[in-house]
Amino acid sequence: MEERSKYNVVSENNHSTVVSNYIPTELREEGYQSEGDLERKFIELLTEQSYDFIKIVSEDDLISNLRNQLEKLNNYTFSDKEWDYFFKNNIASSNDGIVQKTRKIQEDYIQVLTRDNGETKNIYLIDKDNIHNNKLQVTNQYENEGVRLNRYDVTVLVNGLPMVHIELKRRGVDIKEAFNQIRRYANDSFSSNSGLFEYVQIFVISNGTYTKYYSNTTRDLHLKNTTKKTSNTFEFTSFWADSKNRPIIDLMDFGKTFFAKHTILNVITKYCVFTSENMLLVMRPYQIVATEKIVNRIEIAHNYKKQGSIDAGGYIWHTTGSGKTLTSFKTALIAKQLEYVDKVLFVVDRKDLDYQTMKEYDKFQKGSANSNTSTNILKKQLEDPNSKIIITTIQKLDNFIKKNADNEVYNKDTVIIFDECHRSQFGGMHKAITKKFKKYYIFGFTGTPIFAKNTNSSVNLKTTEQLFGDKLHTYTIVDAINDKNVLPFRVEFVNTIKEKEDIEDKRINAIDKEKVLMNPQRINNITNYVIEHFAQKTKNNESYTHNTLNNVKDIAKNNRIDEIRSKKQILGFNSLFACSSIEMAKMYYSAFACRKEHNLKIALIYSFGVNEDLDGASDILIEENSEDTNSLDKSSRDFLESSIKDYNNMFGTSYDTSSDKFQNYYKDVSLRMKNREIDILIVANMFLTGFDATTLNTLWVDKNLKYHGLLQAFSRTNRILNSIKTFGNIVCFRNLENELNDALTLFGDKEARGIVLLKSYEEYYNGYEDDKDKFEGYKSLVERLKELYPIGIQIIGEKAKKEFIKLYGAILKVRNILATFDTFQEDTLLVPRELQDYHSMYIDMYNEFRNTEKVDKENIEDDIVFEMELIKQIEVNIDYILELIKKYHDSNMEDKEILINIDKAISSSVELRNKKDLINGFIASLNADSNIHEDFEKYMNEKKKEELNRIIEEEGLNRKETYDFVERAFMDGNVQVVGTAITKVLPPISRFTPDNDRNKKKNIVINKIIEFFNRFFSISSTKF
Repeated sequence: MEERSKYNVVSENNHSTVVSNYIPTELREEGYQSEGDLERKFIELLTEQSYDFIKIVSEDDLISNLRNQLEKLNNYTFSDKEWDYFFKNNIASSNDGIVQKTRKIQEDYIQVLTRDNGETKNIYLIDKDNIHNNKLQVTNQYENEGVRLNRYDVTVLVNGLPMVHIELKRRGVDIKEAFNQIRRYANDSFSSNSGLFEYVQIFVISNGTYTKYYSNTTRDLHLKNTTKKTSNTFEFTSFWADSKNRPIIDLMDFGKTFFAKHTILNVITKYCVFTSENMLLVMRPYQIVATEKIVNRIEIAHNYKKQGSIDAGGYIWHTTGSGKTLTSFKTALIAKQLEYVDKVLFVVDRKDLDYQTMKEYDKFQKGSANSNTSTNILKKQLEDPNSKIIITTIQKLDNFIKKNADNEVYNKDTVIIFDECHRSQFGGMHKAITKKFKKYYIFGFTGTPIFAKNTNSSVNLKTTEQLFGDKLHTYTIVDAINDKNVLPFRVEFVNTIKEKEDIEDKRINAIDKEKVLMNPQRINNITNYVIEHFAQKTKNNESYTHNTLNNVKDIAKNNRIDEIRSKKQILGFNSLFACSSIEMAKMYYSAFACRKEHNLKIALIYSFGVNEDLDGASDILIEENSEDTNSLDKSSRDFLESSIKDYNNMFGTSYDTSSDKFQNYYKDVSLRMKNREIDILIVANMFLTGFDATTLNTLWVDKNLKYHGLLQAFSRTNRILNSIKTFGNIVCFRNLENELNDALTLFGDKEARGIVLLKSYEEYYNGYEDDKDKFEGYKSLVERLKELYPIGIQIIGEKAKKEFIKLYGAILKVRNILATFDTFQEDTLLVPRELQDYHSMYIDMYNEFRNTEKVDKENIEDDIVFEMELIKQIEVNIDYILELIKKYHDSNMEDKEILINIDKAISSSVELRNKKDLINGFIASLNADSNIHEDFEKYMNEKKKEELNRIIEEEGLNRKETYDFVERAFMDGNVQVVGTAITKVLPPISRFTPDNDRNKKKNIVINKIIEFFNRFFSISSTKF
């Protein structure tokens, strides 16, 4: 107690990880604050919260402190021999990279020490059972030298291991630059020496005003994809918040909450998930709150004997796309650890979601959940005491109850979690389940709850609260968009008929209107519109790297086999086309099939379902993904059979409408949508809820939707992928504006429209001003660019260059949004040649600042953020250059204007600029008999071998191992910089050589191979 009295303890609540109601600090300093001042204030705050400050000036200090802390944690003193072996083999093995070290913290945190006497002893790296046994220390300005000397801002050590790193920028500097700074550290020094900084689990970035956090694998994957667009970028950083979803953004406020000892230790030990794909997911505050609310409700219900009643349950309202599966997974894992809980059932309502959710659970932790394919298997699992987490469908659970009037599981303490609880479980099956299980704790997750206003009396729906109990936590679409966890929508209404579309929804009027809406001419007009605007809406001319599934057919038939994935370049995004009925879906599929001028890959899927437009149930979407093709009329089933044959021809599959094969067809379609192999999927009811594909960005709507049906359908488009995908595109061929406003009011609030929906074209083009923002429009930005920085005039001075970078970056951002508007098909303000010239200037400065930074120890980029992903999305590719070269060749190599165009095109491309000498060399080698495409590949393959041989000779590398290593990189699409493969490439180095020299050599070789890979990957074959 005497020691604790000297600390200003902010919070010591072990039960709640997220503070319930945080009031930001009102007292603010008015004077200028330097980065050094910010750092000192932050460290002072941590020491007030029981962190011990330690000054570490060398790696020897770091290792010595680590030994000391592990000895204290484990109440054991290492001999020098024991420590030397344990450190080199269990902690700092040269074969371990970020993935292996992350696994040691998250899963294998108990390591085995072989003592000098031959006995073994468990050594804890971190204590997850009693978190306050762990020691928290803070250090700053630690210097680590790899390729270059880096000095890290603030690091939190847990038991001596660096586990949280904080990178700071002064106020006024873009927070994204702190993210970029960590990327540079990763390039330069994180893996150097003993590689202890690869144990960092969480990164925190802040400019004082804004503070965010993210996992180490977000940083690691961003690093591995620096030359390609990727889904693991700055967009996946998160804000911290209180339980009411109010972001805690100021660094000092963040420090008082996120860095409270019990919070940061809970986050590291309990609220991280290391997936079977080697991804570390750090839960967001609303996910942690929901998990703890459910666990708390279970404990209270158990203590007060409330099992089997509505008091033993509740529901979580977390908007679509906010990560409910991760939340439910962590909830299930924690619930199963409660000694009195016998079973945890995760219940979905269709086979496809059973499959999808099973894959998600399996992704988080292989074997953590047991799926089931029949009621008999479900029975065995329910009766098996070792099977604690079970995923099943509500239909199977209902069948089990019908076949088993008495079973001992009914008297077990059973936690039942319903996924998307607004669907079919509102019927008799839900009642049957709650009647049979005597000691249940029942919880529902939903993105769109059923309230009194959006119930449907025709199907006797109860509200979510009536069925599940209290609302335990809320995270609306407004919260998610404000936090940038999902994207806003851009809704466009395309008028297709002259008649008014706001006819009252009476049956006779609906039938009359349907005849007009299904007029073949209208269907053809809309089909033409979609074909004409598809590339524009889906950015189908742009490419990025995506982690795709290679064995789709095998997985669709048997989801228990291992997935085979690889990184591939894909073009743009894909889309769903939602139709009002099966008949309309058939008409659209035929209309697309009749058009020979497009090469779009179109798929069709439907099954028996209600025709919502005729009975007014469109807002409910009951059984929207029913797999019952047997109930289809003959015409609809025959048509579906024919379309599946088209699909089989397209992808080499063999599906049909029979029961099992149709289910496999459904899975195959789902997987190919996620792979971006299908351009447009035409649906009536299916895929409009519960389906997530990050590559999907556009929904074409010819269907009446209301309330949660509307919001669920729209939300298929708004999953975050990369900086190019800035919103979900909704193109409505019906006037759903009133329905949209009603849905946003019900599930957001009356002000939701201004947050959930993007501004208009005119506002982005001309600018706008509201209570929160003053936005300079595209027109004004371009006019200012041309006035201040005319093409052909050199920009002199660092200040002027930084202003140009900021201005052109702002133009790139707004242009990225405007590009999907129909009215922006041709930019008259910046013609293509001007765009190329400004691109060249921008890339010149990017390389200039980056190269200067390599020379200087201090970062000179402290207030510059380059929008390189947005540059890459509109750059030229090698195919375009080859077409220009062919034109030049066809002119008998006399049209020098083409050479000027080639030079400008290459200079304006991030991807091609480092290949300029190679391309020019190829052009110089042309003769009258040259075959451009064949000779180009041959020329580049020869140059590739020449340059690789030069690197091998310069660095004394092992020839065979180097060729094997590089060929594998070309096959995988990236250079693997960790593991034993790279060490085999290196020449033999004496064991008496200092480790630092070996690491320097390794980093030099890695950088040369990466540079070589970036030069040749996109312009040569994968074979040598």
